Amino acid sequence: MILVDSCILIDVLEDDQEWADWSQQQLEGWSVRGPLLINPVIYAELAAYAFSKEALDAEVAQAGLHLREFSSEALFLAGRAHAAYRRRGGLRAGVLSDFLIGAQAAVLEIPILTRDTARFRSYFTTVKLVCPGII
Repeated sequence: MILVDSCILIDVLEDDQEWADWSQQQLEGWSVRGPLLINPVIYAELAAYAFSKEALDAEVAQAGLHLREFSSEALFLAGRAHAAYRRRGGLRAGVLSDFLIGAQAAVLEIPILTRDTARFRSYFTTVKLVCPGII
């Protein structure tokens, strides 16, 4: 089981010249190990690239992704990590989603497949990251 960050899925959906092959290989490799999870934040981020909800749902199903809701434990952990980030001088814009993703992986004790590692490494040190250069 692995939590798949939206950047990986967008690489494949948009056929990113630099990352699509790597991301597709990772999705295929991890899919045989167990479920590929996304959460409501990742689903919402993917919606920006979809023509309709039905089209997105079809893409999610075709990719074999499983939507997993947040537990209250993950939501609390995300809020605490975001508060620590703010205390360290972090800006408000666009970061809570990363904390929700990291907290869910931490609570479920599963890795994150991502290319965006900075906040995960800083605030969720127990979470294994699967990213370029680390497999």
